[in-house]
Amino acid sequence: MGLPFIRRSPLSIFYIPPPRFLILLFFCFLALFLVFEVDDFVSRTKTIVGHNLEPTPWHVFPFKPSDQESKYSKASKIIQCSYLTTCGLNDTTPEEKQSHNAHDHDPPAQCPDFFRHIRRDLEPWAQTNITMAHVAEAQKLAAFRVVIVGGKLYVDFYYACVQSRAMFTVWGFLQLLKRYPGRVPDVDLMFDCMDKPTVNRTEHSYMPLPLFRYCTTPQHFDIPFPDWSYWGWSEINIEPWDQEFRNIKQGSRRRRWENKWPIAYWKGNPDVASPLRMELLNCNDPNNWRAQILRQDWGEAARKGFKESKLSQQCDHRYKIYAEGYAWSVSLKYILSCGSVPLIISQQYEDFLTRGLVPNINFLPIPPLDLCQSIKSAVDWGNQHPSQAKAIGRAAQDFMASLSMERVYDYMYHLVTEYSKLQTFQPVQPSTALEVCTEYVLCFADQKQQRWLHKSAAVPSSTPPCSLPN
Repeated sequence: MGLPFIRRSPLSIFYIPPPRFLILLFFCFLALFLVFEVDDFVSRTKTIVGHNLEPTPWHVFPFKPSDQESKYSKASKIIQCSYLTTCGLNDTTPEEKQSHNAHDHDPPAQCPDFFRHIRRDLEPWAQTNITMAHVAEAQKLAAFRVVIVGGKLYVDFYYACVQSRAMFTVWGFLQLLKRYPGRVPDVDLMFDCMDKPTVNRTEHSYMPLPLFRYCTTPQHFDIPFPDWSYWGWSEINIEPWDQEFRNIKQGSRRRRWENKWPIAYWKGNPDVASPLRMELLNCNDPNNWRAQILRQDWGEAARKGFKESKLSQQCDHRYKIYAEGYAWSVSLKYILSCGSVPLIISQQYEDFLTRGLVPNINFLPIPPLDLCQSIKSAVDWGNQHPSQAKAIGRAAQDFMASLSMERVYDYMYHLVTEYSKLQTFQPVQPSTALEVCTEYVLCFADQKQQRWLHKSAAVPSSTPPCSLPN
């Protein structure tokens, strides 16, 4: 007897998987899709430490911090800090607001006279005002955009900045909002974090572009703003400004004026495309040129724990030389703080504070021609007129003592306020910008940066900002 014949349906030759398998397969495809989507999302998120950003094309630099991170670490950090961090620490407590408002009617102190340059810096827009077209055009030369709306800070990043400049500059804006809660007006401005001014007055005479940066020249429209190092320069172990000034002033007292070395001193990095600094190396001859010129190797200094590069230990000479580098240099404020006679080699660039310096009162000007002989002549004059030289050194130090962080914030406040008065539009949060708050910055900061950020954190002021001079 044969086997029974079984008639099969034409569709029965296809295997139909059980429902559980289909569900599992669906979730696998979904997970794979989400991985690709998250990866694409992360790759498009730009951050305060340079993730997914290229160096500024007008000042290319080779190193980006994000290059040292693994792909997973980078993605986790971006998601955690940019999207999972809750802002809250920037909010002023009721007690702080009460303390702040209690002194609203107190007469403000008078701002330093050089604050009047704020209006001079903004004069190119006094007639035309600042339109959205100005801001949009300035974006082409900016590293990031700063927007303040209702006391909240929004930043749109376009290019990476050297080291932690972006982080500490943005932190400065956050501290301004913290110091003067409810006072800082709504603004929309473009900022470049590199050294050289770029908005040439001749090239942009038809449409001056309002671009904030750390320095300017008489030939540029760039608007000078306090540099990042006022909140600390963690890469080379320089403390936030108030603390660093105290350290330098204390170090300047290690030797009485009469016991300081009667020669000029400079220590810095000449390898910054600076012909002036390279020429200065030729003046390293205490006997013939009355100058000691030392090359600063920051890599070696870091390996030695910065023990031999402390600024507070560089005030043992009666004269200190300031030489511009690639452009302006943050070293100026530290040189002025020593109590030594600043020998400032003819400047091409100016930051916000240099407009307050008076030749032969706060410093001795040094012509760049016949540089070594010019330095020697200044030193010889000072040694022949010790009381006058000592007075110049003291005047320079007193000038920097008057520029506390309180005054730095006042300068920032008035600059932003005067700028806002020229805007013809109401700033709004850019669709491509994220809110930046204390938690956001601290999340991206490494341990050393976090220490510097905490040290430089501001508190609400108990007095109103100083009053601008007429």
